[in-house]
Amino acid sequence: MLQGKKILLGVTGSIAAYKSILLVRNLVREGAEVKVILTPSAKDFVTPLSLATLSKNPVLVDLFEEDSWANHVMLGRWADVMVIAPLSCNSLAKMTHGLCDNLLLATWLSATCPVVVAPAMDEDMWNHPSTRENMLKLQSYRCHIIPVEKGELASGLWGDGRMAEPDHIVQYIRENFFFKGDLAGKKVLITAGPTHEPIDPVRFIANRSSGKMGIALALEAARRGATVDLVLGPTFLSINHPAVRVTGVETAGEMYEACLEKFPGSDIAIMAAAVADYTAAKVSAEKIKKKSGSFSLELTRTVDILQYLGQTKSKGQVLVGFALENNNEKEYARKKLEEKQADMIVLNSLNDEGAGFGHDTNKITIFEKGGRQVEYPQKSKQEVARDIIDRIVNMLYA
Repeated sequence: MLQGKKILLGVTGSIAAYKSILLVRNLVREGAEVKVILTPSAKDFVTPLSLATLSKNPVLVDLFEEDSWANHVMLGRWADVMVIAPLSCNSLAKMTHGLCDNLLLATWLSATCPVVVAPAMDEDMWNHPSTRENMLKLQSYRCHIIPVEKGELASGLWGDGRMAEPDHIVQYIRENFFFKGDLAGKKVLITAGPTHEPIDPVRFIANRSSGKMGIALALEAARRGATVDLVLGPTFLSINHPAVRVTGVETAGEMYEACLEKFPGSDIAIMAAAVADYTAAKVSAEKIKKKSGSFSLELTRTVDILQYLGQTKSKGQVLVGFALENNNEKEYARKKLEEKQADMIVLNSLNDEGAGFGHDTNKITIFEKGGRQVEYPQKSKQEVARDIIDRIVNMLYA
């Protein structure tokens, strides 16, 4: 989502400066062009070489260096967004009083683009009245402030003052300045997580799905303007977004009934849940006691939710299914695309390390109804969700 965007990163003298290395890497991975300015004291915490290597641009420190002048005016006009992370207590005070004794401050005073700051300091400094006053003053200058986070501080204390994590900063930039509202007004149905098929009051049949992929898809769709109905199977995970309405279910039958109710009013349906293929033919009202010898359990097929939705979907609806395979993966994915009458199948393989159930990452190949096939490298599940939604949007507006 940051492809081609120009980000100017300022780094000040704070122990949190080490996080700027990861921040630069994340911004570049998102497709942004990044230039970095260090204050002289920031060099004590992070090296220009590290940041230059990751940003693929020279790192600037001084207004004048080797008979050349760093044009702070042009830097401030070059960027789409200027980010100062970390912002130390000292640099904060300088900014609020308009001081201009280094290249970073000169560039900030010249910037015509939006400016975002991520403060970092110890809890007592953060809570000091002068800091509070300075933060209010900075806000009056139309600076965007990413709140500090609570956690372990450089002093060894635990409290407020930690700089926001790099991925939170990237998310803030994306959502506040480069937000894609390409799903505004759309209704999206998503299933996520496993189902539990009871055998008796104590036991059930289940799988290893955590629901992470489906939840990531729900968040991505909501961030892009959609109203989301998330039908969520039993999981330890939760989601909190005003545009996401969660319906909790336990069994495949309950998930089917929820989808039956919500699908007709949906523009997009993404079946990311790992729904049980079989359920107990008879559920014991009492706990089944252990006996000597073997034990047989009769199972019956559950309703194929994806297939039913494919048979009943109307023109204009987009239906997406998932396939988790460990042999003949692409053949099975193409077959599933056709048999389920879906518009898209997202394939992940158990043979790929870091893909499938329980991981924070995934590696997918997308198969589309028109024959298009797109393979992606391993990414975080939130990045994978972005890729999937991008393909759905392309299909929706083709």
